[in-house]
Amino acid sequence: MSKHTSNDTSNDTVNVTATVADAAGDRPADPSADDLATVDSPAAVDGPTARRPYAVGDGITVVPAYLPVPGMGVLPANSFVVDGPEPLLVDTGPGGAEEGFRAALRSILDPADLRWIWLTHTDPDHVGSLQWVLDQAPAARLITTYLAVGKLGMQMAVPMDRLYWVNPGTTIEVNGRTLRAVRPPSFDAPETTAFYDHSAGTLFSADSFGALLQRPVAEAADVHPDDLRDGLTLWSTIDSPWLTHTDRASFGRTVDELRGLGARRVLSAHLPPAEGITDRLVDLLSTVPGSTPWVGPDQAALEQLLSAVTA
Repeated sequence: MSKHTSNDTSNDTVNVTATVADAAGDRPADPSADDLATVDSPAAVDGPTARRPYAVGDGITVVPAYLPVPGMGVLPANSFVVDGPEPLLVDTGPGGAEEGFRAALRSILDPADLRWIWLTHTDPDHVGSLQWVLDQAPAARLITTYLAVGKLGMQMAVPMDRLYWVNPGTTIEVNGRTLRAVRPPSFDAPETTAFYDHSAGTLFSADSFGALLQRPVAEAADVHPDDLRDGLTLWSTIDSPWLTHTDRASFGRTVDELRGLGARRVLSAHLPPAEGITDRLVDLLSTVPGSTPWVGPDQAALEQLLSAVTA
């Protein structure tokens, strides 16, 4: 096999220029939250994209991001900050949007002030900046599960002395709030642990109640009811494919337990904040068992896509 050589020095020139600029202190400033589009901006979502954070009440701030899903729309990828003397971060943003997530987080608080990080599970859209947050917040403890730590250990060095392990049913007091770990009704990773904030009447539901959307919006109530139904059903069959083979009556008992929490607000990683529509979300999710399993595009579709891109 012959080795390709080139006399093109443009890349070397760029690298030398960048090095000189850095040495001269001309490195571009880190992005700020002001550089981020608002959550409902019509700006294109061409890749994992952080958006500007916004408050939803009860000392809770959404750190939003969106992921493009070609041919289907966009998927929210939210994290959350819970304010108080011991600030709590729920998940650490998606991979691919690290700079924007970090800028958004810094606009809410100094990351060094964080005292708790609740990691719902270890998927890449939830741990994008986990190592960075742990480094920036040396006093923060990581709330997660035994299984999550086992999976994380294949990706990074886990600080065992900073862990706080929970299981469904565990309660923990943070900032005067009673947080109860719960198993969400749908999930794509076995370690997934959501939680209910009793004082705020808020369910942090991890992947549950997520929905593919046609465009970014600030609140789930802004999504047309038909689009919410279709988007939630589609996402649930993709994210939790086992649901399509689950007995509907048995699943109904599971979601009834969740309904019994009386949550007035649902904060899903994959849905805009949902205020006052918990029963509707539960009803929609209850229809997924027995629905048609999702089947992804095949090789013929890939070849067609590649042809369109290269045409």
